Amino acid sequence: MTIKLYELCGANEELVFSPHCWKTRMSLAHKGLDFDSVPLPFTKVATIENGDSRRVPVIRDGETVVEDSLEIAKYLDAQYPDTPRLLEGAAADAMTNLLINWAQTQVHPVVVKMCLMDIYNALAPEDQVFFRATREKVFGMSLEDFASKMASTPEDLAKVLVPLELTLKKQPFICGETPMFADYAVFGALQWLRITKGDTALPKEGEVSNWFNRLLDVYDGMARNTVIAA
Repeated sequence: MTIKLYELCGANEELVFSPHCWKTRMSLAHKGLDFDSVPLPFTKVATIENGDSRRVPVIRDGETVVEDSLEIAKYLDAQYPDTPRLLEGAAADAMTNLLINWAQTQVHPVVVKMCLMDIYNALAPEDQVFFRATREKVFGMSLEDFASKMASTPEDLAKVLVPLELTLKKQPFICGETPMFADYAVFGALQWLRITKGDTALPKEGEVSNWFNRLLDVYDGMARNTVIAA
């Protein structure tokens, strides 16, 4: 049975931009598992699979429903042990948690400051209302004020990515010779930026650029060939 992947989309259902959903897209492709995308806008996410507070990504595999990209990766490794692993051992899992936390506390804030209004502009009107209300409550200011006062640049992103740049000077992927979930945890953030703002916002040269392009091209170019807003 084909796995269902519930993921966030813009007004165009083919515009799937969530960094967390891209972690799971890449994880499913890594495992060689077929999946059907079920794109949903912000205002529909909470009710996925009869939930009342769901967060994407969510998968349904037969009778099993799993939420959260890391929990999905763990489930896929346990359920499909004869496919390439996404996580490997306690020590590797601990390092993966470090990469996830680094990406979400250091990379994601820079990315969202670069593409906030691009995300907003890609949404349907009712989702724009939801997005504005929820984000302005967190920011304590309008989206427009946040975008102008807190703006980040590609140079800011490059500074944050220095640890990754140095790591990739010695190996093609974060996890060594082949990618694993830790790679997808960081890739998702840059794919989020690429889809909402376009290639011009990404590093143009260097090891991070090379790594990102390698990941765009794996799995028959699934990530490269997706719809982008810009």
